[in-house]
Amino acid sequence: MPSSTIAEPRLPLAVALGDPAGIGPEVAAKAWEQRGPAGLRPFFVVGDARSIQAVWQGPIACVSDPRAAMDIFDRALPLVQVEDAGDIVPGEPNVAGARCSLDSLEMAVGLTRGGVAAGIITGPVSKAQLYGIGFVHPGQTEFVAERCGIATDNVVMMLAGPSLRTVPITTHVPLKDVPGRLTMELIIAKARTTERGLVRDFGIQHPRLVIAGFNPHAGEGGALGREEINIIVPALERLREEGIVIEGPLAADTMFHPRARATYDAALCLYHDQALIPLKTLHFDEGVNLTLGLPIIRTSPDHGTAFALAGQDRANPGAMIAAIQLAGQCAEHRARAS
Repeated sequence: MPSSTIAEPRLPLAVALGDPAGIGPEVAAKAWEQRGPAGLRPFFVVGDARSIQAVWQGPIACVSDPRAAMDIFDRALPLVQVEDAGDIVPGEPNVAGARCSLDSLEMAVGLTRGGVAAGIITGPVSKAQLYGIGFVHPGQTEFVAERCGIATDNVVMMLAGPSLRTVPITTHVPLKDVPGRLTMELIIAKARTTERGLVRDFGIQHPRLVIAGFNPHAGEGGALGREEINIIVPALERLREEGIVIEGPLAADTMFHPRARATYDAALCLYHDQALIPLKTLHFDEGVNLTLGLPIIRTSPDHGTAFALAGQDRANPGAMIAAIQLAGQCAEHRARAS
């Protein structure tokens, strides 16, 4: 099966460039420039070469076989060309660019699933532009999961930085809809996937999890809400019966100081901002979006297209570098475990 070859240590990583008018091409090229000091595993990029040439003057080598990236990587940025993206102007997204970003994503996922790449790093895309061409997924995470044949509830979006990993139980839904989405079954599924992912992709043999409360002060024993009593606590009891180490529900405002972070390997949060605010506050330029529960490795820099910065040579490649580093580390952990 292709998934059995995903962690092959001599395969390069695939970087889908994202929207050609965003900062994805720039930060990917800058990551290649820092490949030595950053200790990056060889990678190739998938997209339109002109999107890189518009913002960077370094060497690019077009390849038909991505595995050639291993030999080319030291002297040029290897690139797999997708169809013409039309007019590319940094900072000015258009329909052709949206199609290019989707084609790049589709191709990079296919190459990774086919065992030609050790993992995929997805560059930032414009959801608004993608929705305009008929994209029906909430984000790239759900798209990649579908292409891998995995149900959305069985994958986990983890945000990872040097000192914190967080998992939003619900993601891109209005806050007012979160209580209706929270169920014991959803919490249990996400916690199981997180625990397995920490073992498989991080090499943590006995993961320690915590979960935040939904209400202020984790509900104050029901005085400030009953989601903790009715949903979260019963889910934790089930997980502990399975041998998963998980504490909570904890008051979210006391979970993220240094002493608290030292007591767990990942924090499960109930909604998007509860997970992303602490991660981005601590590690804005180093945050990585990692999808757990897939047969392939998928990471992404935890930032958007930043159209306002595109073409100005001002984009910080730190998150892209971190995403490539983490994908390489995950590949090594899977290779050692296979």
